[in-house]
Amino acid sequence: MQPQHSLEDVLNTQQKKLAFFQNLVLIAAADSQLSQEEGEFLVQIGDKLGLKPEEVMPIADNLGVLSFIVPAEGIQRTLELQTLVQMMLQDGQIDAREYGLCMEYANRIGYSKAILDDMVSQLAGGQPDPNRNPPTVS
Repeated sequence: MQPQHSLEDVLNTQQKKLAFFQNLVLIAAADSQLSQEEGEFLVQIGDKLGLKPEEVMPIADNLGVLSFIVPAEGIQRTLELQTLVQMMLQDGQIDAREYGLCMEYANRIGYSKAILDDMVSQLAGGQPDPNRNPPTVS
């Protein structure tokens, strides 16, 4: 049986925490609007990781020039992708830009569209919504 890993266990350095938080902010900002649910999720994750506002403000201030930071460790990559998908689902909609960024991240860590779509389905409640198909990425 595989041991369960928490974000706090895997993100065991300040650098890993900030890189992860940056990736999360990039997904939240992809559709050019931060919903209340997305903002609350960011605060919740920031608090969980013990990040201070002055540590994360440079991320918000430099959003236009930032890109994903892909972790080296496999378990961190998977946990990060799951959390990025959770961020995408926070406002109850799958925005094509947010989905595209999740797909980019998935590709960069070696995951297929099928794996991402399965993760989206599971994290959205386990039942794929027949009225909501993930947008295709061109």
